Amino acid sequence: MRVSREQVELNRQQILQAAGRLFREHGYDAVTVADVMSAAGLTHGGFYGYFKSKDELIAQTLAHVFAQGEGGDSDLVRYAARYLSAEHRDNVADGCPTAALAAETARQPPEARAVMAAGLERQIERLSAGMNGVGAAAARQAAIGGWAAMVGAVVLARLCDEPALSNEILESTRKWIGEREAPRN
Repeated sequence: MRVSREQVELNRQQILQAAGRLFREHGYDAVTVADVMSAAGLTHGGFYGYFKSKDELIAQTLAHVFAQGEGGDSDLVRYAARYLSAEHRDNVADGCPTAALAAETARQPPEARAVMAAGLERQIERLSAGMNGVGAAAARQAAIGGWAAMVGAVVLARLCDEPALSNEILESTRKWIGEREAPRN
């Protein structure tokens, strides 16, 4: 029995959703194709009808996850308040792909790195657009610095087994960003 084009696309979306959650939560190397297909409710044997390889799955999953997160708040301070939250820190599977996967993506094939780099550039552009009262170069610099601080803070906060230090990292970074951006907004 042939599967309709609509069902094929729905299955593909389910695979990308499952892979996005699993990769963010466990990393690329710890997740097998069988894990992804099982989480998507499909058989392992059908994988190659959708993707040529796990590397292609990784690149397409990153593109899918970044596309889902686009269009958010461009105000750095408001964005930081949500991003640097305990809820985001604790929800790795549905959280930011950059904080969860950037270091690991740096060791992936060029296709995955290119998708991650494009997501980074779009995020910088979005946050730069939210800067008021400064020139383009200063806005870009603030967006890069703020984004790097936020991603680093989430990575470090997730690393900590001590809840007080983890929370302090998030709070201190929120305050630091707010102090730098307050005069502009």
